[in-house]
Amino acid sequence: MEINIITVGSLKSAFLEPGINEFKKRLQNYCKLNFFEVAAEKIPKNPSPKDLELIREHEAEQIRDYLSARSYSFALDIKGKPMTSTGFARSLSNLQLRGYSSFNFIIGGATGLSSGLLAQVDYRISFSHMTFTHQMIRLILLEQVYRAFKINNNEPYHL
Repeated sequence: MEINIITVGSLKSAFLEPGINEFKKRLQNYCKLNFFEVAAEKIPKNPSPKDLELIREHEAEQIRDYLSARSYSFALDIKGKPMTSTGFARSLSNLQLRGYSSFNFIIGGATGLSSGLLAQVDYRISFSHMTFTHQMIRLILLEQVYRAFKINNNEPYHL
């Protein structure tokens, strides 16, 4: 199985790096994990809603370069559908049974994801009603992907 994490901007919070590296190491036994970072657009001072959507669309153009029609794409979106950890694990397992072996997880930048990209993905998922930084959600996502593998393999991490 291949897991692609596609993010806008680079990781700037050094305190998150050890946790992300730990889950990268743990996930080696379960999947091929790829990280793709696209450049974040500069946000002007006092941007209009139109400016923000143009920024999101430009970032989306870069994200689309990493999307494959053969992969199932999740967008992390606060307005997405919430899922429990066991529900998420079950979804990944069911998608594999349907023939998917590659999954994209898209994390937007400071302005979020464009409406066009959100309409294009297979599933919009929310990990919380709370808002997390786009950098912090990387760690949370990796932990949930790892938890899903443990659940699907009946291993004790999730108990």
